[in-house]
Amino acid sequence: MFWKRKSKSAPHGGAKFAVPNDRRVYAIGDIHGRDDLFAELIDAIRADNAQRPEARVTLILLGDLVDRGPHSAQVVERAIRLKDEFDDLRLLVGNHEECFLAALTGDVRRLRYFMRIGGDTTVASYWTGATSLDSITFEEVAEQLPTMVPQSHVDFLGSGEDLIQIGDYVFVHAGIRPGVDLEKQTITDLRWIREDFLHDERDHGVMIVHGHTICADIDEWPNRIGIDTGAYKTGRLSALVIEGSERRYLRTGISDDD
Repeated sequence: MFWKRKSKSAPHGGAKFAVPNDRRVYAIGDIHGRDDLFAELIDAIRADNAQRPEARVTLILLGDLVDRGPHSAQVVERAIRLKDEFDDLRLLVGNHEECFLAALTGDVRRLRYFMRIGGDTTVASYWTGATSLDSITFEEVAEQLPTMVPQSHVDFLGSGEDLIQIGDYVFVHAGIRPGVDLEKQTITDLRWIREDFLHDERDHGVMIVHGHTICADIDEWPNRIGIDTGAYKTGRLSALVIEGSERRYLRTGISDDD
């Protein structure tokens, strides 16, 4: 079942963070190859959107669509198809997309690293070779894998953004470098930063919405909201919904006992 919790607004100079009044934003955390949960959450978003007043809808995928879970190829294909349903579909490039695209260049070293951080399940989801992955060399995988990943998937992942701002909310995959202007943030920080961002309590001037770091529940602070709830191992895929100055959450895998 799906569980929603009441909106909780963080203080910002005496005013609430907000998106324009004619907007409804849905932001989905790290999917990591769990196409089953992705499908469930999209159904919940459809139902939520249908019962609310008409608005301009933006659907943001916070990155890390691939790796760790079993169905990365299916997740990417579903995300591409959503472009026909959501006029404003936005994708952030996560560190796992970065590594996946690097592994598709044929560089064996990059492929090894990619598979070591969970990319082995992504390779398996695309693999159509006659030879089993268990009996093939890294060199052979590096050579053959690029021919098995549809160009539409490569183009979609490669067209992702690194930072999206809507009203007072900024959406990134991993976080930002505290104290650095948004326009001066590096791609490395936006896709990979962790402790330096998570442990910093200063006011960023906007509310940062991010994934990348798993928490057992929505990780909501006065200056940031983390929505990576570890879907690939917990069964909990989370979405943040923002309308005006109010926000709420949609999630999969929540039982009556939670």
